[in-house]
Amino acid sequence: MIDYHLHLWAHGKRDIGPTIEDLAAYLEQAKSHGVVEIAITEHLFRFVQTDKILGSYFRRYPESAMRSYMENYWKDHARADLDHYVEVALAAKDAGLNVVVGMEVDYYEGEMDKVTELLSGYPFDVLLGSIHWVQDWPFDHTESSLVQDHWDVIGIEGAWQGYTTALEELAETKAVDVLAHPDLIKIMGKFPRVPEEFYDRMAEAARKSAIAAEVSSAGFRKPIGEEYPAPYLLSKFKEYGVEITTASDAHNLGDVSKDFDRIRRIALAAGYESVNGFRARKANPILISQQ
Repeated sequence: MIDYHLHLWAHGKRDIGPTIEDLAAYLEQAKSHGVVEIAITEHLFRFVQTDKILGSYFRRYPESAMRSYMENYWKDHARADLDHYVEVALAAKDAGLNVVVGMEVDYYEGEMDKVTELLSGYPFDVLLGSIHWVQDWPFDHTESSLVQDHWDVIGIEGAWQGYTTALEELAETKAVDVLAHPDLIKIMGKFPRVPEEFYDRMAEAARKSAIAAEVSSAGFRKPIGEEYPAPYLLSKFKEYGVEITTASDAHNLGDVSKDFDRIRRIALAAGYESVNGFRARKANPILISQQ
């Protein structure tokens, strides 16, 4: 297997400059779960270089408690140095570690040209695309009462509509290579009347833009208690010829490649025989049976 979604710092934790030893420890933990290659994919908003071009992004929304929450959250996280992050990942590769250089990129409406310009200056192997907020609402902040109470304001149908539209727009930019946890909006177990209508749109967005989708074990650790994507969505990805990667979305060493035995079975049961590895943002298939 491959684990193509890994973070070096937990949310809310001050970043510490990564080292080759950190990446080696992640790789060893991954190997213990049958994983042969990992991608380091920190959140783009955690870097000072991003703050310089997008630090005022949430000010486009009306002043509110939610906007203040997101602005403070951003300021608390945008502290790492992107140059150092990439340098360490490249040094790990040069040292012979099976590590690829990646980034998790959120959707910034109307600003993706700035994101693309920033990232083009670095030798990334893979870019993950994610929807973590609908406008200024970070719906996956499961422990915030302010955030979770907003479900009653926006409504389940409105939440899924906003999420799916953002995912479609992100895919259309072709700024990323993989849709990470593609149905993240289900994190709290809140579903619209006909979720298949939204799942069909997600699958069509991936097909139309020819990008891969992630099969992730992270959902097992969330309130929803199931993998991303849902079985129906994964079946649509397969039907539409959408390739996949596999991921744990770990934010600490203990979660690296966790539950990958289940992810392997899920991918094989859906009819996938291979996953996509990446080099210089070009996909290369890796047979699941040979991993």
